[in-house]
Amino acid sequence: MKLLVSALEPSANLHLEPILSALEQCELYGIFDERFGKPLLPSKAFSIMGFLDALPKIRKAKRAIKVMARMSFFVDKVLLIDSPAFNIPLAKAIKTINPNVEIIYYILPQVWAWKPKRVAKVEKYCDVLASILPFEQQFYTKATYVGNPLLDEIPLFKLRAEETGVIAFLPGSRKSEIRSLFPIYKEVASRIEGKEKLLVIPPHFDYREIVDIYGDIHDFKICRNTYEAFEKSEFAFVCSGTATLEAALVGVPFVLAYKAKAFDYWVAQQFVKLKHVGLANIIFDFEKMEPLHVELLQEDVFADNLLKAYENMDKEAFFNHAKKLRTMLSHGSQEAMISIMKV
Repeated sequence: MKLLVSALEPSANLHLEPILSALEQCELYGIFDERFGKPLLPSKAFSIMGFLDALPKIRKAKRAIKVMARMSFFVDKVLLIDSPAFNIPLAKAIKTINPNVEIIYYILPQVWAWKPKRVAKVEKYCDVLASILPFEQQFYTKATYVGNPLLDEIPLFKLRAEETGVIAFLPGSRKSEIRSLFPIYKEVASRIEGKEKLLVIPPHFDYREIVDIYGDIHDFKICRNTYEAFEKSEFAFVCSGTATLEAALVGVPFVLAYKAKAFDYWVAQQFVKLKHVGLANIIFDFEKMEPLHVELLQEDVFADNLLKAYENMDKEAFFNHAKKLRTMLSHGSQEAMISIMKV
C-alpha cells in the first residue's frame, strides 16, 4: 500500500505508529515523524503553540499542501490525523484535483469546542470520518466511532490507588509551554518533601534542546517515556493535552495546568465555549457527570494552587471515576482503523 499521511503533532505520530505496524509493506509519503521513514517534511517542522507561533509557518504550510495534493495521484489512500488548520485545506486541495482518491480523517476536528462550520467541510472533502470520542457523532452526520487509540497504546491500567513515593511532572511537549510551566513546577517540586520527583521529557528533544528549554534539572530524575512515568507515580502535575487523558486512563491522580500567551488565551475565550479544557473532563461533561480532576488555568497556575490540589486529592474517588472513563471509551481504535485502511 502507498499511503499519503499528514501527521503534524507528536500525538498524531503516536497514534499513527500502531496502524503502520499492522500494515504490511506500506510505503509512506507526506508529513510524519522521521522514525517512520523519509517524509516530505518532518512533523517537527510544524511544531507550534498558539496563534502567533503559527504565523511564520503559513507560507511553508501552503507550499506543502500544493506538493501533497499532487502526490495524491501516486498513492492508494490519504490519511489525515488531527491538525484541522492544515488538514482541512489539504483535503480540499486534494479533492479539487484528484476527486477519486480516498481520504480518511482520523481524530476529527473538535467542532464541539469551536468552529462548528468545519463539519460541512470535513464531510464534503473526506470519505471516511473516524471518530475517537463517543459523543462526536452528535456533531458529525458521517462519523463512525472507531474507539480510542489510547486504549490500544497504554501498556497498563492500574487496579487500585497506590502510594509509590514518586511524583511525575509533565510540563508539555512544545518548547513554549515547557518554558511557561516548568519554572512553576520546579518551585512545586522544591516544596514537596520525601518524594522522588520524576520529570518527563519528550523523546523528540535532544541533549542540546533539553539544556536550552529546561535549564537546571538536577533536582529531578529524568524519564523519556510517559507511561513508564505513570506506572511509577502516585500523582502527576500535567500540562493540558493528550497526557491528561493518558493519566486519567492509566489511573494516576493529577492536576491539569495550562498557561498560554495572554493573546492566545483571549482569542480562545472568544470562541471556545467549554466548561473544561481537559479531555477527560470534557467527556464527563457530555455525560453530565462531575469533573474528574482539577484544572488550573492562566493566572491560577502558581505553586500554592498546585500544591493545594495535590494535598486535597481524593485518590480513591479519582481512581473509581477513571475506571468509569475506560468503560465510556469502551475499546481501542487499532482494529477498526486497520479494517478501514485495508478496504
